[in-house]
Amino acid sequence: MNAIKILGIILIVGGALGLTYSSFSYTKNTEQVKLGPIEMSVNEKQTVNIPVWAGAGAIVLGGLILLLGSRRN
Repeated sequence: MNAIKILGIILIVGGALGLTYSSFSYTKNTEQVKLGPIEMSVNEKQTVNIPVWAGAGAIVLGGLILLLGSRRN
């Protein structure tokens, strides 16, 4: 397998994951107050939404890369 086919497969898998899990979240630790030895910090939960068009576009682009990559050889 060459690099172009691997890129196509990665795009298809990433697009399918983007459609399956339309968002993901992570925790961001921020430091709010620091007075001498006393520190206060806050954990903020951030959510990232993945648009449907991005997942579908990645699948289509990956399929085109695989299709056109196999026609060249």
